[in-house]
Amino acid sequence: METLVVDHPLVAHKLTALRDVRTDSPAFRRLADELVTLLAYEATRDVRITHVTVETPVSPAQGVRLARPAPLVVPILRAGLGMLEGMTRLLSTAEVGFLGMIRDEGTLTAQTYATRLPESLAGRQCYVLDPMLATGGTLTAAIELLFERGAADVTAICLLAAPEGLARVKAAFAGTGRPVRVVTAAVDDRLDVKGYIVPGLGDAGDRLYGIA
Repeated sequence: METLVVDHPLVAHKLTALRDVRTDSPAFRRLADELVTLLAYEATRDVRITHVTVETPVSPAQGVRLARPAPLVVPILRAGLGMLEGMTRLLSTAEVGFLGMIRDEGTLTAQTYATRLPESLAGRQCYVLDPMLATGGTLTAAIELLFERGAADVTAICLLAAPEGLARVKAAFAGTGRPVRVVTAAVDDRLDVKGYIVPGLGDAGDRLYGIA
């Protein structure tokens, strides 16, 4: 598994504002959207392309277009929805699937309650959107499901990650030959006893949409 921590002043600036407890939900949504676009720029560096020739007003020119089948973007509900527009703004030709997953706060294991994905993902590059890579249980389960349906490779885009979560995802796919990459704005110190990232930014879903 490859882990890419995007080291850029704009990424650090927006992440700092996201962490701030004084940042209200409207500002949090805007900042998350902007940060995801910056992360997506790096996450799509290996997106598949095909070479084409186009006619300019002056002469033919060589260029590229995104290859088929189209990439699939998969936000994990509900917090992942706050990352979707920022991702599809950059990757406009991608298709979108949805995974509804929730963490059992007692066992810290992930449970799937909704799936809206193509039955076959053969040959597809998949991008999973999950703001917080904490224990790693939710992300591991999501990636496993995508590979079970035939995904060629999976890149997870996370606003923040914890060392424990990264270790769990890495262990789950070590030696499988399945290409997995995690792109994040920062790797924080640790998890607390409740499985929250420290220092983190709180519950991303609550800060995006309010407490439901």
